[in-house]
This record gives sequence, C-alpha cells and structure tokens, in this order.
Amino acid sequence: MTITSMTGFARDSGSLGDWSWQWELKSVNGKALDVRLRLPPGLDHLEGPVRQRIQKAMKRGNVQIGLTLLNSNTRETVAVNQTLLAELTAIAQRLQNEIGSPPLQAEALLGLRGVIEPVRSEVSEEESAARDAALLASFDRALDALAAARAEEGKRLHAVLTEQLQRIASLAAAARDNPARSADAIRKRLGEQVARLMEAGNGFDEQRLHQEAILAATRSDIQEELDRLFSHVEAAGELLSSREPIGRKFDFLAQEFNREANTLCSKSIDRSLTAIGLDLKTVIDQMREQVQNIE
Repeated sequence: MTITSMTGFARDSGSLGDWSWQWELKSVNGKALDVRLRLPPGLDHLEGPVRQRIQKAMKRGNVQIGLTLLNSNTRETVAVNQTLLAELTAIAQRLQNEIGSPPLQAEALLGLRGVIEPVRSEVSEEESAARDAALLASFDRALDALAAARAEEGKRLHAVLTEQLQRIASLAAAARDNPARSADAIRKRLGEQVARLMEAGNGFDEQRLHQEAILAATRSDIQEELDRLFSHVEAAGELLSSREPIGRKFDFLAQEFNREANTLCSKSIDRSLTAIGLDLKTVIDQMREQVQNIE
C-alpha cells in the first residue's frame, strides 16, 4: 500500500536558551500544492528553506504552516538620548535667561518622554544562526509527523477504495450474469413487444417490426460497458499499488466509472438491470468522494 492522503495535522515544539517556539502544520485536499506560511516578524528569511522542504515532501494539498516564537529574556537596560537631552537642556537654560524661570532639575529632564529609553540586549549573529538551525530542525520533525499522518490516512483510504472496487466488480458481474440478458429472455421480450405492436393495428410490416426489434436489442446491449467497467477496476487496482502520486489519475478514472454506469442505466430495458446500474452509481459516487483526498 503506497497511497497518501492530503489530509493531516502535526505540531512540534522546542526551545533554545531564551527562545521557545511551536510549529503547527495542517494539510487538506487541493488540486495542486498550495503552501500558506505565517512567520513572526524578522524570520522572513526562513520562508525559502521551509517551502523547499514542503515541495520536496509533498506534491498536492493545501498546506497551512504557522510558527509561534517567544523570547523569555526580559532583562532590559536604559539608554539616554543625548541629543534630545542636550536640546531640552538648552531650551531650559534659554527660558531661565529670558523669563527668569527656576533652574530645571535633572530628574525633571530625565522624566521627559524620550530622554530615557529601555534597551533590550541585541541577539548576536551566532545566537540567531543557532536559533534558526534549531527552528528548521523542529520544522523537519513537524513535517515528518505531517507526512506520517497523511500516510496513516492513506491506509484508511486504501481499505475503503479496495472495498468499493470489489463492490463495483461484484455489481458488474451481477449485471453480466443477469438472466434478463440471456438469449431466451431477449427473444421472449422481443416477441412480446412485436406482438403488442401487431395487436395495435394492421398497418405494420411484421418483417420490419422484427428488424427494428433486433436493432433495439442491439442498441440496448451493455457488454461493452461491462467490459470497460472490469477494465477500469483492474486499472484502479494497479493505481493503488503505484509508488507515485495517483490522485489525478484516479480522479479521471472515477469519472470514467461514472460514465459507464450512466450508459448502463440508459441502455437497460429491464428493472433488475436498472437496479444494478443505480447501485453502481451509488458506489461510484462514494468512491469519487474518497478519491478527492488522495495525493
């Protein structure tokens, strides 16, 4: 079994020094690979490596990736804005000279907005590089977990699809072996149809009626549809054993299954065959829903 679902979820958390983080990855079905990435400010440089990893690991699906990053370092120092302090001191001195105001005290100057500013210690390049490496290693673990979740869901899909294909094959066999398709049943049905038409009036050409009845029987024959259904079942079984992504191919094949079931129903001239055709359509519709989740 090698099929993979496009549905999965994974998390991974980690820490390094004052840093702590959590990756969250979610994947749902999609026609192509669509990655939506949400990174904290200042970590945009990680987008490239993250996308490269996703593209290498997956071929299809809508993937949402989020990173929460916290820094527990709350130690801060203060810095004096010397330029602003000098300007304020000059203004205070000028006012004192012009209007004789009392000298401005140092604590009053330092209490003015912008003179003293809190400063958090800068992160060195070495610390940033170590943090980024740890973040990517954590992301790799989360990505592995997401791939495992998609593979596990793929096992469930494989079992469901195998059962549905067996059901389709069984219904196709039932249609093939239906007594209404036997030569005697067809002959009897045609005879009854011709007899009813002859009773309806004397203006009918009996020979022509027989010919038309035979043509109608030929047009209602479902052997080609049955042959294609069995062929599609075999092709689907081969796809389920493929080591490549099969979602697109299986989706197309499911449409072909549906086409044959529709034709079988339209050609049917017996209630029992129509009932089998409707059961086929039900199983095929259920299968098409499951196929939408295959990568």
